[in-house]
Amino acid sequence: MVLAGGRGSRMGGVDKGLQNFNGTPLALHTVLRLQMQEGRHIGELMLNANRNLAAYEAFGAPVWPDTLSDYAGPLAGFLTGLERCETPYLLTVPCDTPLFPMDLVSRLAAAFDDDTTEIAMAAAREDDGQLRAQPVFCLMRVDLLESLVAFTQSGGRKIDRWTDQHKTVLVPFDQPGDDPRAFCNTNTLAELHALEKS
Repeated sequence: MVLAGGRGSRMGGVDKGLQNFNGTPLALHTVLRLQMQEGRHIGELMLNANRNLAAYEAFGAPVWPDTLSDYAGPLAGFLTGLERCETPYLLTVPCDTPLFPMDLVSRLAAAFDDDTTEIAMAAAREDDGQLRAQPVFCLMRVDLLESLVAFTQSGGRKIDRWTDQHKTVLVPFDQPGDDPRAFCNTNTLAELHALEKS
């Protein structure tokens, strides 16, 4: 599930997933990068968007708006994905992080070698050297749908408050050869253009 359902408020309200990165809309760039993932773990791709649906449908994957109202954040995208997913696991990737690793899926999937894992979440080093979770880069069991429905119906909107209720494994992407820019997200058009040039 490519998450492109936000308001884009820090980009002046533009639809972030339709902004170009090196000539390709961010959401389409994300779809293509998922299709090229190592290990061929990707099944059916879906997009989560809340406006300009026809533009997103042109990217060749089903488009599903949030089932929660009022732009409820990434968890609304998680919920929509879990409701629509027809495989045992759902992967979520945001549309605004165009350099995410080509081995993202295989490394997250390895966390499920432990049968108790319910969610695998990417983690990366920040500029201060701290390893920080990248909570919108998640691979999760689809049987968590009931838990997420209950959490959101009670007003919950914070990803970490929900994932803390489950066996969540952080998967570090800080090995030699890992791109330090892999999880740089583009919240403003200036950040987007700077990442294009880097």
